[in-house]
Amino acid sequence: MPDTPALHHLDRDASPVRYRSDEEDSARWLGFPYRAGDIVISTRSKSGTTWMQMICALLVFQEPELPAPLAELSPWLDWLVVPRDEVYARLAAQRHRRFIKTHTPLDGIPLDSRVTYVVVARDPLDMAVSLYYQGANLNRERIRRLTGQPAPATPPRPRPELREWLRAWIDRDVAPADALDSLPGVLWHLGDAWARREQPNILLVHYADLEADLAGQMRRIAEHLGIAVPARRWPALVEAATFARMRARADRLVPAPSGILKDPAAFFRRGSSGAGRELLTADDLARYRARVARLGPPDLLAWLHRDREPGVAG
Repeated sequence: MPDTPALHHLDRDASPVRYRSDEEDSARWLGFPYRAGDIVISTRSKSGTTWMQMICALLVFQEPELPAPLAELSPWLDWLVVPRDEVYARLAAQRHRRFIKTHTPLDGIPLDSRVTYVVVARDPLDMAVSLYYQGANLNRERIRRLTGQPAPATPPRPRPELREWLRAWIDRDVAPADALDSLPGVLWHLGDAWARREQPNILLVHYADLEADLAGQMRRIAEHLGIAVPARRWPALVEAATFARMRARADRLVPAPSGILKDPAAFFRRGSSGAGRELLTADDLARYRARVARLGPPDLLAWLHRDREPGVAG
């Protein structure tokens, strides 16, 4: 099977693409009544979604202690575990500036010039390692019951060890829409956002930049969102967004309603970059680089893999 076509050839004037899986359906965005000032956080799985939700919550409320669990303040709109009408009603009742979670690429969401779309990128190898561990922590039987899925006809096969799994993940050739957490799916999602990055209501944020300069990135995000934060509040807000502080408050921050995680505390496993490269040989990494070169434009890949100075996304 040939490689997936390069993502920068997408038709960006088409109607929203519908992305569906057993747990998500982007069609739930159709007809959603935006408000001026809404923030949509669009990420791939394990790429900094909860981190960005927390940053937005801290900027909106400007207090280190949130008024409610993060999943209530920032609902996941297209997740089938919670009925659509319930999510819409919760968002309609909110009086604060809304910040909404999705794993849908921007080409699957109705875009509104009054709304800011924040896309968080992470090195795909690190994202994949986190995805591997997250997969072991999911209560899949509970998810099946909540989404009405039938039980599998045969027991799932044991997963291979991590390095073998990661190498297979790199080589897997699949249509992005059929597996958004595959390598083609990751580059599809980020390639679409990258092509839109000059639009004033699109903001790209790199996970590694959050690690390296959390305070600076939070100020950058606040400026883009038009949120003024008094100087005296910044230290407490930045401290509340650190990985260590978020892990200590996992009971309030982890997106695990209805018992879908076996161990909510394990959601915040490592939080640092470099795990993917640590596992692979030089030949593995060369194969990975050749693969992604066929899936995304060079400037996106340079930014994504930190091949030049950060900040080119503006």
